[in-house]
Amino acid sequence: MRARMGILLLPTLLAGLAACGNGAPQATPQQEVPAKAEVKIAQSDLGPILVDQTGRTLYAFTKDENKSSACDADCIAVWPALTAQSTVEAKDGADTNLVSQIDESSQAVYGKWPLYYYVGDQVAGDLNGQGVDDEWFAIAPDGKLVKKN
Repeated sequence: MRARMGILLLPTLLAGLAACGNGAPQATPQQEVPAKAEVKIAQSDLGPILVDQTGRTLYAFTKDENKSSACDADCIAVWPALTAQSTVEAKDGADTNLVSQIDESSQAVYGKWPLYYYVGDQVAGDLNGQGVDDEWFAIAPDGKLVKKN
């Protein structure tokens, strides 16, 4: 009986792992939105890239357009948004003129790109989300995507 139950649950498990097409671990339930957030520039194996105040890599999704997020609930489970209740500040080389927020979600934006984390990145400096599905990329100081691996 236990084996049969496992076989029946396998398709459901596989579908959950395929969220956003990458089989990455799922994020924990959404935590409280902080009052403010910071973005800054840090050196990485990709060159200078945008990170948050703790040094975690921030990514852009190529399907996003006009400072608007195309990432649905399944996508957000793997690619949580950088959000702040009040402000997102540019620090340490980030361009203040490129920082904004999507009003309705408080999601941070850099240039035209809403900002996301990748749940597969465990510590500051991880770049495990770079190039995933050829749709997710780190962001350079000028707001352009870093398309090298």
